[in-house]
Amino acid sequence: MTDYKWAYHILCAAASHALDVLPDTPENAAGRTVIQEALLEAEDVCIESMEEDERSAER
Repeated sequence: MTDYKWAYHILCAAASHALDVLPDTPENAAGRTVIQEALLEAEDVCIESMEEDERSAER
């Protein structure tokens, strides 16, 4: 079985690290924004999924 949570963790950690080391210059602004927005969206999806799992477990 594929461990999507671990894959998500690896990808998000790498993207976060890339933002940390990517110079904050005007040339990088668009790329930084794309990565930051994707990380926030992925976090929302993960949270919603965990909440759905918890609700299902309570039933």
